[in-house]
Amino acid sequence: MARASKVKAAVPELAAIRSRIDEVDRQIQELISERARYAQQVGISKGELASAVDYYRPEREAEVLRGVIARNKGPLRDEEMLRLFREIMSACLAQQEPLKISYLGPEGTFTQSAVYKHFGHSVRGLPFSSIDEVFQEVECGAADFGVVPIENSTEGTVNHTLDMFLTSPLKIGGEIELRIEQHLLGSMPSLEHVERICAHQQSLAQCRGWLREYLPQAELIGVSSNAAGARRARDEKGTAAIGGEAAAEVYDLKILVNNIEDQSDNTTRFLVIGRELLTASGDDKTTILVSTVGTGGAGVLHALLQPFSVHGVNMTRIESRPSRKKNWDYVFFIDLEGHAGDAALSAALAELEVADQHLHALAVAGIAHGLVVHGFHPCAKAVAE
Repeated sequence: MARASKVKAAVPELAAIRSRIDEVDRQIQELISERARYAQQVGISKGELASAVDYYRPEREAEVLRGVIARNKGPLRDEEMLRLFREIMSACLAQQEPLKISYLGPEGTFTQSAVYKHFGHSVRGLPFSSIDEVFQEVECGAADFGVVPIENSTEGTVNHTLDMFLTSPLKIGGEIELRIEQHLLGSMPSLEHVERICAHQQSLAQCRGWLREYLPQAELIGVSSNAAGARRARDEKGTAAIGGEAAAEVYDLKILVNNIEDQSDNTTRFLVIGRELLTASGDDKTTILVSTVGTGGAGVLHALLQPFSVHGVNMTRIESRPSRKKNWDYVFFIDLEGHAGDAALSAALAELEVADQHLHALAVAGIAHGLVVHGFHPCAKAVAE
C-alpha cells in the first residue's frame, strides 16, 4: 500500500518535470530562431557577396566554440556541446547558401564523416573517387573546400595527399582528427558464412590481427574504398565489408562485430583544403614546404631547422617526399606551432628566405580555426614565392 502511494506521488512530479522540459525546448527553439535571424543580419551587413565561402569565417567559429567549452559546466561533455553548436552554426550559414565540400568518397566513407564533423550537416557534400579530383574541384571553384586524408595513427602518412601540394596552388584551411572505429559489416547471419572481406587496404591493414584470429579462412580483397566494399557486401552473397556506422546505414548492412581495429586509439587526420588564406584564430598551426634541391654538403637539414630553434618555434612534425625534379632530391613538409604572422615564426621564416640561395621556400602554410579539442584541430597553408 505504501509503495502504491509512493508511485502515485511520483506521477505528478514526473509530469511536472516533463512540462518544464517542454518549456525549455520551446525557449531553445525560439533562441535558435533568434540566432538565425541575427546570422541573416550579419549576411546583409556584408552586402552581396559572390558565394557561401565569402560568408564563411572559421576564425569566428573557433572563437564561438572556445566560448562554448569555457561556459560548459555539464552534465553534457564538451564534445557533445561542440557538436550541437557546430550544427547550429552550419544551419545558420546555410541560410545564405550551403557550402560545397568535395571529399574522397563515395558516400559512407570516413572522409564524409570528417566533413560533417568539421562543417556540420548543412553543407552540400560532393563525393569524388580520387584525391586528385578533390583538389581539382576546389581549384576550379566548383567546390568551396575539400577534405582529404593525410595521416593514420597506425598506418602512417597518405603520401598521395602530400604529393598533391608539390604542384597545387591550394592552401590548407583546417585539420580534422577523427577516431576510426572499424566494424565488420554484412548481411549474413553469422561469421561462419563470411567467405570474403572487401575493404580499402588501409582498413584491412588496421584490422589484420583481428582478421587473422577470427576469420583466417576468409579471402581479403582490397578495393578503392570501404564504401565500395560495403556495396559489394550488400550485393554479393558471402561478402562482408569493413567500415563505420555511416557505411552500415547507407548500404543497409548489419554490424556483425563492433570495433575490430587492432589499435583502440586508431585515429585519422584529414586536411581541409581551400583557395584562400584564412585569418588567424589565435590558436594556429603552420605547415611549410621547403626544398633542398641544388644544395649539397653536410648540415643542410640542420641549417633548415636552425631558425626555428633560435626563435623558439616548436616543430611538431617533419616528413620528406621526392622532389620530382631530380633523382634523390627531396622536399620537406614541416608542421610548426603558431601562425605565420606571429613575431617568432615570422622572424624564423624571414631567415629561411634570406638563406634562399641554399634553401628554397616552396610554400609557407599557416592559419585556420585552431581549436585543438576533441578533434577540432585546424591548421592552414599559405603559398610564398
